[in-house]
Amino acid sequence: MAEFVRLEVEDGIGTIRLDRPPMNALNRQVQTELQAAAKEASERSDVYAVIVYGGEKVFAAGADVKEFAQISHAEMTLRAKSLSDALGAISTIPKPTVAAITGYALGGGFEVALGCDRRIAGDNAKVGQPEILLGLIPGGGGTQRLTRLIGPSKTKDLLYTGRFVRAQEALEIGMVDEVVAPDDVYAAAVRWAKQFVNGPVLALAATKAAVDGGLDTDLESGLKLESHLFAALFATEDKKAGVESFIANGPGKAKFSGN
Repeated sequence: MAEFVRLEVEDGIGTIRLDRPPMNALNRQVQTELQAAAKEASERSDVYAVIVYGGEKVFAAGADVKEFAQISHAEMTLRAKSLSDALGAISTIPKPTVAAITGYALGGGFEVALGCDRRIAGDNAKVGQPEILLGLIPGGGGTQRLTRLIGPSKTKDLLYTGRFVRAQEALEIGMVDEVVAPDDVYAAAVRWAKQFVNGPVLALAATKAAVDGGLDTDLESGLKLESHLFAALFATEDKKAGVESFIANGPGKAKFSGN
């Protein structure tokens, strides 16, 4: 049984719950448990979409800085890749994912949120990558995923200054996708995730693979990837059910099996 990170499943929605009070600092144990929860969510057939949630007060305020104080250059050289993999573990889940952000999502905490497909924040949330204030740069994907999300100029401003970004500005520049009242954050995430319960699992996974894979290559290679994934779906029962339902009843009425 994990101590700080658990996967809770209800009505087809998996919630990866960060629970290391008071600030959900992402120490080595949390990183390991986060990877395990992401793997479980990926493999469970009763999970159609995933919410990452730190609770009512805070999402995650960042890495455990006290651990950093004890790590030598030689040790971090060996560990840096595993740290990046752990904080980016949510991005490997082949299902729709959403971060439900309350309070602070900073440093490694925001890097975890960046691994999600969508980010919903309370209007009192503060997000950012303040590693520069420690004489560091983001090491869990922040320099790469944030740049792909909001562009290099805005990313450099945030990384150079390390400033905390309030929810409304974060919405305006694209760091988060929706801002709601703090008490409504988790409910809003559930509403979004619920759309995909009993949906076409393989087509959703292919959508994610095409978009994310295309970002890592040139247009021609991305189009080839799309064509490959598109054609592969013609082998699925869901494609058959979707097409037949559309012809008989119009769009939006198909019942999918996930096969």
